[in-house]
Amino acid sequence: MRLALLAASLLLLQASSAHAAGIDTHRAVPELQNNENNNNDANKRLFPFLSKLRDKAIETVFGRHPSKNTPPPVISQLRAQYLNQLVLRFNVTTSHEEGALADAAARLFLDVWAFTDDYVDIRLHADEVRPLLSLLPKTLHASHSILIPDLAAAVYKSLPIGGNPAYYDPKPAPPVLKVASSPGDNLFFQDYQSLPVVMRWMRLLEAMFPSYVKYINIGKSYEGRDIPALRVGIPNTAPDAPRRKTIMIMGGSHAREWISTSTVNYLAWSFITSYGKERMITKLLDEFDLVFLPIANPDGFEYTWHIDRLWRKTRQQTNLQFCRGLDLDRAYGYEWDGSQVQRDPCSESYGGEKPFQAVEAVHIADWARNQTWNNNVRFVGLIDLHSYSQQILYPYSYTCSVDPPNLENLEELAAGIAKSIRLSNGESYTVASACEGAVSAREFSGGRYWSRIESGGGSAVDWFYHEMRAHYSYQLKLRDTGSYGFLLPKEHIVPTGEEIFNAMKYYGDYLLGNNGIESITEAEEDDKVDMYENQPVQDSEQNPTVGQELRRRRLRS
Repeated sequence: MRLALLAASLLLLQASSAHAAGIDTHRAVPELQNNENNNNDANKRLFPFLSKLRDKAIETVFGRHPSKNTPPPVISQLRAQYLNQLVLRFNVTTSHEEGALADAAARLFLDVWAFTDDYVDIRLHADEVRPLLSLLPKTLHASHSILIPDLAAAVYKSLPIGGNPAYYDPKPAPPVLKVASSPGDNLFFQDYQSLPVVMRWMRLLEAMFPSYVKYINIGKSYEGRDIPALRVGIPNTAPDAPRRKTIMIMGGSHAREWISTSTVNYLAWSFITSYGKERMITKLLDEFDLVFLPIANPDGFEYTWHIDRLWRKTRQQTNLQFCRGLDLDRAYGYEWDGSQVQRDPCSESYGGEKPFQAVEAVHIADWARNQTWNNNVRFVGLIDLHSYSQQILYPYSYTCSVDPPNLENLEELAAGIAKSIRLSNGESYTVASACEGAVSAREFSGGRYWSRIESGGGSAVDWFYHEMRAHYSYQLKLRDTGSYGFLLPKEHIVPTGEEIFNAMKYYGDYLLGNNGIESITEAEEDDKVDMYENQPVQDSEQNPTVGQELRRRRLRS
């Protein structure tokens, strides 16, 4: 039988090669050996079925070629994927420079990694450096440096187990489910974990602590994956129980920000295992529910594990076939503005053609509404974790011209959070309005306003603050300040988790009414928001630039 298959395969090989080359099968000549590659290409083009049949017969007799069973080295794949890509840091000092950089980045569709008062980090191809500089003022030509010279090497170093081939293997790695006495001793936090592993680990926590941990599914992603979460708290089953105060801790809205997912998981484990051991945490979980949502964008997160480590958006199809995905943090309904930059599906900040076009944003919002309307829940805060730049940002994101009614409380609490982080690990986190991290400049120049680096409308922190009345909502941008960017090494998982756990303990203690702060009743707080929600900030100057606004806010705080 094997001899018959061998003979058939050789005949197929001879026939398909000869016919594809246009040669009489009875007069094959030795010169064909010199054209083997060309003939093989012709085979695939002209006789695909015959080629497949031939290959199948050969593999049946001789077995599969080893090169087909062994994936190419990951570093080779990355070299091809991120060839000649780098990250530049521009040190900006004026609003004019900020505006020019924003305009140039938008024109060239560049990937802006970070935007702060002092610097802007941009990922680009080496061939794009000169066109970018040609659009910038001369002051920026000498005020930039190379932050990451070899993006492929940086991506490789950031992968689990130093570039595990599972990055390109759709089969999940074996789950790391060992439970230890502390997160620092737990293998789960010694490296980044994939979506299937995270979900199994969450179910394990529910099984270990069934009295106050519940695994829930927020909804389905665009590609049909679960959006998993853990609800942690002691349930109050009394029929006349007051509305259950709830804090949402969310990560993974932007797929490439792996540290946000790991930190949410670290917080979940730390709060769960500290109940009954630490007085403040025990009291907090007796009075509040904490909902931990580590991967708000499961499709994008999964894509970063197998295809593109630096993918940011969801994987939802847009009206341009070759530009998939929506920015999940620009897809919520409150003050969704649909700015010019946002309207381009190829933009990294594209929030869709209309509010709540992103499937994941719809499910998260619907779940939150259902909790408040039908499950006696009152949201008091959202902690939305991102990376990077080490910032604590409070509402509003959509504008700097409107202050939230409880601005002083937000600033005071944020300052305390920053101090708790500094005392924990010595890391410095700056405090600012979320609008300052979204807007590059508003200076009027050349007959128009400079564009934004990214629009601040449609953010999760604004939607939860306004629509859910979660009046202690923040966006925390985690480590680091640019040395690694989104490719934070695994050695930072535990230190980052520790400092944010200390921050959350301060946050929880504040909400319990400590630190000399009188709690605001729900009715009083709602009335204040209704009365002052849309009143603009009073300022002696009309249409201030962002630089003026930043200085004014820093002086006030």
